[in-house]
Amino acid sequence: MDDQDPRLYIRIAADIRSRIEAGELQAGHPAPSITSLCQQWEVARETAAHALRVLEADGLVRRYPGRGYYITER
Repeated sequence: MDDQDPRLYIRIAADIRSRIEAGELQAGHPAPSITSLCQQWEVARETAAHALRVLEADGLVRRYPGRGYYITER
């Protein structure tokens, strides 16, 4: 992923990925919420959700319906 990619969801996912790799976001803890990503990046909910779905497909986060996304064990 590239933090210079023009697609915002890719840039958001890259930012969260780097925070996970740096240990800032740890396994078992909540990932940033869609609402917080919307506010931080000034994007629509679908864009923020798409970023989290990319990370979920890569196995970095897991979605728990009704609870949100959580960082997975590496």
